[in-house]
Amino acid sequence: MRQAVAVGLLATAVLVHLAASGPADSRAGGAQSEPVPVVAQQNHMHRVVHQLQQRLHRVPDDTASWAQLGASYVELARVTADPAYYAKAEGALKNAGDTGLAAIGMGTLANARHDFHAARDWAAKAIAALPHSAEAYGVLADALTQLGDDAGAQNAVQKMLDLKPNTASFARASFHLELHGDVDGARDAMTRALTAASTPEEIAFCRYRLGELAFDHNRLDEAAQHYEQGLAARGDDMTLTQGKAKVAAARGETPVALDAYRKLVARAPLPQYLQEYAELLEASGKPEEAARQYDVLTEQQRLMESQGASDDLAAALVAADRGDGVQALRRAESEWSKRQSVFVADAMAWALHMNGRDAEALEYSDKANALGWQNATFSYHRGMILAALGRVAEAQEALVQALRLNANFSPLQALKAGRKLAELRGGR
Repeated sequence: MRQAVAVGLLATAVLVHLAASGPADSRAGGAQSEPVPVVAQQNHMHRVVHQLQQRLHRVPDDTASWAQLGASYVELARVTADPAYYAKAEGALKNAGDTGLAAIGMGTLANARHDFHAARDWAAKAIAALPHSAEAYGVLADALTQLGDDAGAQNAVQKMLDLKPNTASFARASFHLELHGDVDGARDAMTRALTAASTPEEIAFCRYRLGELAFDHNRLDEAAQHYEQGLAARGDDMTLTQGKAKVAAARGETPVALDAYRKLVARAPLPQYLQEYAELLEASGKPEEAARQYDVLTEQQRLMESQGASDDLAAALVAADRGDGVQALRRAESEWSKRQSVFVADAMAWALHMNGRDAEALEYSDKANALGWQNATFSYHRGMILAALGRVAEAQEALVQALRLNANFSPLQALKAGRKLAELRGGR
């Protein structure tokens, strides 16, 4: 799922962009020279890493370069979907010493690993060392958003805006407004982020987020335009490629969408992309191919967990969507024990529904919708729970809301929403 991870895509870019030249791990942290892949985005990051490695061979006590190297490894983990880079990042950041930049890097790494409590603590250390660092407050805002501390996240975003009203701060403000149902405000803030963008990476990011805001509210042409404009700035951007694939699927151009997803997951087998690809295959009547992608997704989740990057939230939702209620509830309860955000509340609601515990599920659905986020998936889950409780009129209202917000919120679940709505209306 896209939830709240999207804004964090800029987190490492801030540190990485500081690197003018670079290091080699001559001590623990083990930065080995990396093979250069064919994808330009990965090539760029490998070049940054190589430059930092060279600099650290010459100046092994350069703590700022160690911090930049650690941030670069976190970014490489994202663009390659290889969580082995997390260990490299941690080693490099430990070599950065007890500095504010190191704390920012460790916080960014903790957010990437979904260890949001640790990220919050590292952000506090970074702020103590660098009280005027907008980047430190960005790490804090990301962590608190995921932990469900809405007031704290708002304060962190505001502090970030006060210190540095740039692309990263406006992007976080946009997401905070979106979570509270202020779509127009979110779009305005993201437009300001785009105006402030100064690099191809920032432009691509802003276009992707603007595209997502459009896609999530049934404005396909607008979404497609943003994705295309983003690709004009950075033609190899994975998120924008995924956006184009989603639009193709929504327009009924299924072969085009399937081919785009096939290439995307071969390049970067991120769980979100694998799930979307599998759902599209399943919705297209290709269950065996879908099953293979779900297998890859399971293996990728296992690999991430082996590198300290557990994501019980995503695993719970996948399990629930596939009808594995026991696994879904186990994963959702594990995540809820660690953080009580609207994202996890929705996962709890959906997992409880899959176990026939709909009265409890509705209580969690209320928590999920407490901020006012206009989220089609949340509305779909709520509609299905209400239908199971026999509250037909309310169920219809929620399902209509889901499809009105985004008729293409999921290749598979949107079909189920439409079928359930027709059933409730007596159209079976």
